[in-house]
Formats: sequence, structure tokens, C-alpha cells
Amino acid sequence: MSAPVFLADGTSLATLAPGGTYVLDGAEGRHAAVVQRKRVGERIDVVDGRGARLRCVVAAAEGSEVRLTIEDVVAEPAPDVVLTLVQALAKGDRDELAVEAAVETGADAVLPWQAERSVVVWRGDRAAKSRARWVATVRAAVKQARRAWLPPVGDAVTTPQLAARVRDVVAAGGAAYVLHEEATTVLGAAPTPPPAGAGEDAPELLVVVGPEGGIGDAELRALSDAGAVAVRLGPHVLRTSTAGPVAVALLSERLGRWA
Repeated sequence: MSAPVFLADGTSLATLAPGGTYVLDGAEGRHAAVVQRKRVGERIDVVDGRGARLRCVVAAAEGSEVRLTIEDVVAEPAPDVVLTLVQALAKGDRDELAVEAAVETGADAVLPWQAERSVVVWRGDRAAKSRARWVATVRAAVKQARRAWLPPVGDAVTTPQLAARVRDVVAAGGAAYVLHEEATTVLGAAPTPPPAGAGEDAPELLVVVGPEGGIGDAELRALSDAGAVAVRLGPHVLRTSTAGPVAVALLSERLGRWA
């Protein structure tokens, strides 16, 4: 079984070397020592969210600190295609459920979308608090999936802002798919951007998911005019909390990440 993952907040791990020592403290140290009760000899991975992974063994655990012996330092490459979930705000916790599962299945970035039919509205203090919940959800999903890269969570965008983002992504060689039940193109048949070569910036692939009430005709036109392609997952209509993770999983397979 693979080792559990803990996040090193704001600390680069790339300069560390096997045989060294790393002290896991703060909230992560407390979770390891007090909640999970890690003991001497147990294995732990520590990641910095930027691709560096320490494979460690617990040398000592006291209070909220865990002293680790570094056995190996692994540099996991950045994605050669950036898979971004554009998730419409949804009522209840359906949008957070979508974000959680999408990150577990391979999303590299998350962008909240204030769609026209979104019941939930992010404004003022609520916007900051809601985004903070999404960030916490992404962190938990990264640890659950034991990933070394931490997907960023953007600020909520309106439909005109999203259309501008789509236009920029497509112009740079990326692509944007809008999940829509009436689309004639199946996701599995839609072309994906070619992966980045050495020294090249990775193209972005946006996966746009609407709210419970669906994506409005005007919104779909705006995104299509910007270069997005409407696609459907298959014969069934999925909830907003389900569609994104399913699409991300299918695209992760197509991009060779699950080989």
C-alpha cells in the first residue's frame, strides 16, 4: 500500500536529499502525530504541491511534530496538458463534491464559474469564504489521491470572463469542451491538444460544467463563438456534481495518465 501524503505548506522540497531529516509540524504534523498516531518506522510521503515528493520513514513523533528520515526525493513532472475543471457554482455542496472528485481523478486546476443559472452567488465576504472552502476541498482531495501537484483554484469568473479565457486558451493551442446534453459530438471523439514538448508551455484543456439548471443558449453561443466545443458524455444526463469528474476521468485516460 502506498504511503499517506502530507502537504508541506509554502516550503520547497526539491533541494532536500536522501539521508536528511525533515520535520513535519503545524496542522499537518498534528494530523500525522495526534490524529493518525503515526509511529516510529511507519512510512509517510511529504509533497510540496509543486511536484517534489519526499519518501520518508518516521524517526520520532512528539506532540504535533513528526521527525522524518528522508529515504528518497522524487521530482514528478508537471502535466504536459493542463486539465482545468470549470465548475459552475451550485447549491448545497454539489459544486464542492464535483471539485473533490475531479481533483482525485486528475484535474490540474479548478476555476469557479458564476453561470447565469447558478442559484448560488459569490459576492464579498461570501466569495472569499466559499473559495476558501474549495481550496480546502482541493487540498483534501490531493492528499486522498496522494498527488504531488496541488491544483490552483482561481477566482470566480462570469460568462464574459470565461469566454475571454476560452478565446485565449484556444489561441494558445489549447481546447475547451462544454458539457451539454444536446451536443452531437461525443467527448471521446473530440480532439485533445497535443502534449507540450521539452521547454514548451503546456496547452490547457478546459472542461466546462454548468449548474443544476443547465447552460443557457446565450451562454453556449458565447462560449462557442470564443472557440469552445459542445460535447456530451454519453446517452445519460448527469448531475453537475458528477459530470465534471466523469469527464476528467475519461480525459485522464485519453491523455495517458492512467496507463
